[in-house]
Amino acid sequence: MFRGLSAFPLTPTDEHGIDETAYATLVARLAAVGVDSIGALGSTGGYAYLTREQRAHAVKIAVEAADGVPVMAGIGALRTAHVLALAEDAQKAGASGVLLAPMTYQPLTEDEVFGLYEDVTRELSVPLCVYDNPGTTHVQFTDELHGRIAQLPNAGSIKIPGVPEDPAQAKARVDALRALIPDTVTIGVSGDWTAARGLNAGCDAWYSVIGGTFPQTALALTRAAQSGDAERATALSDELEPLWALFRRHGSLRVMSAAASHLGLTREPNLPLPLRGLDEVARQDVVAALSALKLTA
Repeated sequence: MFRGLSAFPLTPTDEHGIDETAYATLVARLAAVGVDSIGALGSTGGYAYLTREQRAHAVKIAVEAADGVPVMAGIGALRTAHVLALAEDAQKAGASGVLLAPMTYQPLTEDEVFGLYEDVTRELSVPLCVYDNPGTTHVQFTDELHGRIAQLPNAGSIKIPGVPEDPAQAKARVDALRALIPDTVTIGVSGDWTAARGLNAGCDAWYSVIGGTFPQTALALTRAAQSGDAERATALSDELEPLWALFRRHGSLRVMSAAASHLGLTREPNLPLPLRGLDEVARQDVVAALSALKLTA
């Protein structure tokens, strides 16, 4: 399941809870256009701000709305015991895989990070994707640490940050990691503005923010890269630069929050406090970019 386009939708949330109808609709849209998998409760899905009960219910909604498309559920939490409980909930809800970021308050050593994945993979009956996101978690994975974790039972994929801009350096980055992991473990790229480079460099999957709201756009780029048409994949990514610039400036979560509400896919507010949506000037920038790119629901 860790290949192709994995689309990560918002989990529309306010202080009263999850907007279940909007969430189910967002997930169903992804399944309808043929994404390869759905990433429920990733960073775009606001997993860290939800209770265990909310997260279990969100996975259940996602699995039902996905209509057979594999769902990967985020299970990150500060304590290993909580991660294990979330993993159990996700599996009971029918998730086909889980996504684990090493959440931190105290800095973690490499042995502590490895121990987390060792403890969790031992208890799983579905495959796990390692979520390498240093900008959010402040955990720096070395390739050697990835290599150790990839040998664990049920390790299925590694979600890496964006690759270098130079194509040769991007390929070298992917090749260096692939040399340390089993053939059974895939490599997926995140950081949407680097996705084309990552796929062209040999990544197996794109773990995509934009795919959660604009799946057809993300699918076109993914399929171009998968077919070996690196030039078209790059061109499609370059066309999206107005949106990528907003991602880099404001963060992809807030930009997709504004996009979803502008298109009527969610109500306002759709982010849990203390997160707040973009101000009016930034919202108009998002609307202008969507209009220029002809991105509509």
